Amino acid sequence: MSNKWLKGLGITFASTLVLAACGNGGDDNSASEETNEDGNVAIEELSVQFVPSRDPEEIVAATAPLEDILKDEMADLGYDIDNVKIDVGTDYEAVGEAMSAGSVDVGFLPGGTYVLYDDGADVILTSTRAGLNNDSEDPAEWNANKPTDPTDEQVTYYRSILVAGPSAKGRELADKVNNGEELTWEDLDSASWSVMSSSSSAGYIYPTIWMQENYEQSLSDLSQISQADSYGTSVSRLATEQADVAVMYADARRDYVEDWEGTFGGEDTIWDSTDVIGVTPGIYNDTISVSKNSDIMTDDLKAALQDAFINIANTDEGKEIISIYSHEGYEKSESSDYDVEREAQQILRDLTN
Repeated sequence: MSNKWLKGLGITFASTLVLAACGNGGDDNSASEETNEDGNVAIEELSVQFVPSRDPEEIVAATAPLEDILKDEMADLGYDIDNVKIDVGTDYEAVGEAMSAGSVDVGFLPGGTYVLYDDGADVILTSTRAGLNNDSEDPAEWNANKPTDPTDEQVTYYRSILVAGPSAKGRELADKVNNGEELTWEDLDSASWSVMSSSSSAGYIYPTIWMQENYEQSLSDLSQISQADSYGTSVSRLATEQADVAVMYADARRDYVEDWEGTFGGEDTIWDSTDVIGVTPGIYNDTISVSKNSDIMTDDLKAALQDAFINIANTDEGKEIISIYSHEGYEKSESSDYDVEREAQQILRDLTN
């Protein structure tokens, strides 16, 4: 199934940004607008919300400069925004629900969460990131080619990987994979797992699809499974051997190289201590979407937001801000780009019903 999906996408697949605006305007260009003396449209507040895929305090600190940068960029594009409010949702679903309710104007979500809430959210951008030197669906190739490093190629997809840690069970599973042996369902079920919420593409949905393709089972069928509030928590559980296996986006280990030996107390490097035991099909990148239930959203405002974020990503300061999500740029996008992600969601619904 993964080969068919990759062919259908051209190169790429779905995972995570969503922009939303509060109210009920959507595509309605008749939304009430006030104009300043300089001819710019006046907006009192634009709220931006991020999903907690990293530690919330890290996200808040990294994205704080976005408030002024986005105001300046939007002013050049014809919109004077008095206040850009930035915060982090309690979980992925909370951001999607806030967008659907119109209480958040701009939200960053994975593709999987976007399609769950596309009744209330309208995608306008897809993130791009550097490709990786590992892109095989054979986990043993990832382990023979450590560490995973970025390439110069920009791509609109990424993969999820199943990572075995330094625990005895983790090493047992990794050894089988590296020796060319097939893992059985009994092997996987004998391990303890750390996963993300059920709407997370890399942290739940695509690993479930991988299991369905290979074992006709899902993550929810595992005997020992616990949900983490962030990928950092999952990596920490591996380091402390609280979990034998964790699911994560393909370059997550790069983001926690220092924490592994420092904060998390790992005895060796993350590359020496972990191995990939499974690789999912490609996942289409994060979206920036706008709320369909916004009092302020118009087609012109959507277009301005598209240009603003693309422009911001082309600056050094902007690149530093969006790097918190491993984003390096943005391309204009539309709902149909996430049709394969919708297929993935339907498969997941079928598995859980």
